[in-house]
Amino acid sequence: MSRDRVLAPAPPADGSRPKGPASYFPSIEATYGRPVQEWLDLAADRLDVDPHMQVVAWLKAEHGLGHGHANAVVAYVKAARAAQ
Repeated sequence: MSRDRVLAPAPPADGSRPKGPASYFPSIEATYGRPVQEWLDLAADRLDVDPHMQVVAWLKAEHGLGHGHANAVVAYVKAARAAQ
């Protein structure tokens, strides 16, 4: 597992829609049938050795994610790590 595990966000307590990359997460789960935490873990592991766009390309090629979904996952992990 990667050095800094990034946890999936909880839905906003006030019932509002998530903002930023997390706004894609419900669609990612519905489209690909796996919890977003799995995608975050995969991206975090790859980000330990590869740059952002290579991880996006890997998620697209190896796992069939669309570009926007792959980019949202990678961007979320990078932002969460930067905030730690």
